[in-house]
Amino acid sequence: MAESPQDRAAWLREELQRHERLYYGEAKPEISDRDFDRLMAELAAIEEKHPELRTADSPTRRVGGEPTEGFEQVEHEPPMLSLDNTYDHDELEEWVERLTRLLPDTGFEFICELKVDGVSLSLLYEDGVLTQAATRGNGRVGDLVTENARTIRTLPLRLPAAAPARLLVRAETYMRRSTFVALNEERAAAGQELYANPRNTTAGTVRLLDSRDVARRRLDLACYEWVQPAGDDAEERPSHGESLAALAGLGLPVNDSWRRCKGLDEVVAYCDDWQEKRGELDFEIDGVVVKVDDPELRDRLGATAKAPRWAVAFKFEAEQAETVVRAINAQVGRTGAVTPVAELEPVLVAGTTVKRATLHNYEDLARKDVRVGDAVVIEKGGDIIPKVVSVFEDRRGPESKPFAPPTECPVCGEKLYQPEEEALLRCVNAACPAVVREAIRHFASRNAMDIEGMGDWLVGELVGGGLVRDPADLYGLTVEQLADLKKTNDARLGEKAAARTVASLPESKQRSLSRLIYALGIRFVGDSTASLLARRFRTVDGLAAASAEELEEVDEIGARIAESVRAFFDSERNQVLLRRLKEAGLEFEEEDAAADENVDQPLEGQVFVLTGTLEGMTRNEAGARIKALGGKVTGSVSSRTTYLVAGEKAGSKLRKAEQLGVEVLTEAGLENLLSSNR
Repeated sequence: MAESPQDRAAWLREELQRHERLYYGEAKPEISDRDFDRLMAELAAIEEKHPELRTADSPTRRVGGEPTEGFEQVEHEPPMLSLDNTYDHDELEEWVERLTRLLPDTGFEFICELKVDGVSLSLLYEDGVLTQAATRGNGRVGDLVTENARTIRTLPLRLPAAAPARLLVRAETYMRRSTFVALNEERAAAGQELYANPRNTTAGTVRLLDSRDVARRRLDLACYEWVQPAGDDAEERPSHGESLAALAGLGLPVNDSWRRCKGLDEVVAYCDDWQEKRGELDFEIDGVVVKVDDPELRDRLGATAKAPRWAVAFKFEAEQAETVVRAINAQVGRTGAVTPVAELEPVLVAGTTVKRATLHNYEDLARKDVRVGDAVVIEKGGDIIPKVVSVFEDRRGPESKPFAPPTECPVCGEKLYQPEEEALLRCVNAACPAVVREAIRHFASRNAMDIEGMGDWLVGELVGGGLVRDPADLYGLTVEQLADLKKTNDARLGEKAAARTVASLPESKQRSLSRLIYALGIRFVGDSTASLLARRFRTVDGLAAASAEELEEVDEIGARIAESVRAFFDSERNQVLLRRLKEAGLEFEEEDAAADENVDQPLEGQVFVLTGTLEGMTRNEAGARIKALGGKVTGSVSSRTTYLVAGEKAGSKLRKAEQLGVEVLTEAGLENLLSSNR
């Protein structure tokens, strides 16, 4: 008797799930990749012919489905709190002492885990099947990314029969270093802009609307918390260490480097050990998470509005590496600033291969006396921007010579000049291709007009090919023009990618006035200053007509910014650009320009400082919302600061706020404050 499609599909699902466990969980594959793919293809064919047989835990979900329109929002219960940070042994000791003051005569045992540098997810299993995955978002509300999470091969879609009926797990999704390197090699071969680091790439991948693209990037996962349902009997609840072992027993991926530590000395030893060994891992870690093991003690310690008292993150120092300076080149920015960049012998630092490092300016270069051929120490400032820290002067040969700054622009050949009271050299040629290229890249960037696909390669091709001479030219581009552009391997950009870029152009026309002002690239006008100018003058014409005295009346705008704004609008070249942008249909007025100027400003007089990484919104978006309610956003903490908003990886500003007694808000706390003052 022939096997029915239903029976065959059920057998294939079970067999594929078994092979996934063997391959990803136990590293003991029984069949070749080709045979595995054949089984997967057979199951996909059955489900295509009989859609009613497709189940939520089908392995075919791993390859992704049709693109979504956007992400739904899901509320976290309980909230996904952030962690307080410590940066040295003394701060770690202070944390343990605080616990002891809260619960005297208590012998604490801790679980230490590697702090994987990725993106937090909340995973829900019901009746053993993965039914929901959501990003952390602001801690209270996150994006529903279930289809994307299903593509993670190490994440089981169905748990064994021993699993509880409802299981809520917190995890970190990340990209392995080897996967990241391979992905960037593919992009380099295709002439595409390289990704900056695994963590940022993971964050972008999780939020892709097409889960098929997510599947191709091969994310990984590490579970770190079994969230106990409310109302559980505390006496029956397992310790945290027992919970991690239980999760692993259910087939969920748990990093096996965790350790139970008795007392501070063992915790410090674990942290120091992994700070030295982190380079041996195939994934990035930026510290260690230390947690109280006993669930009853956790309950008694409780949490602040920001973080649990029973857990803390020990953050590692910035990772350094030694390499050699092969060349020192000049880089021309959008304002004509010419800065020195060290070209390095490639070296791995904090999970990425570094080939270039900033030298800031020629005065800094001279102070450090960096020379071609020098052996140097580099590190990533904030684990993002590589910089030269020090030079091994004793290793220099007799032929070594100090580096002489350039006198001409390396791109257009114009003579460089150095303004008074500045350390930077500048190219004053407004038509310099490098200046034009950087100005257009800035105009199209995410915090400005946010035009999809306008990375370094595409902008370079458009400017170099004469298709774009200023930002207004972007709005005349066609799919045909972009699709025909050739990459380094002679492959075309393609109609699909070209269509996405062209489709984003009309969307960019609707960006707010403040983003347009920022996009214009006026010297000294960042996004915060652009918001102040938009709020005060309401239209581009109003701003263009403002005198230097009127500009200086705006809070936080001094003579230097006022002079720069006036110089921009007095330029005939810029007047032509603005006229063309207006004709193209860009938003030249604030949406509420006609609204009553006496609108309620409930946060007026309150000063905010934003630090760290926010999940549910960018810091620019948070600042804009604060300012819309009358609040003021500044860059440094002082006794005048009303609130410090601390996201992930908050650093020195958080410590200073605590020293000054400034109230600290989590992202969820800021959201509550903004919502209650609408």
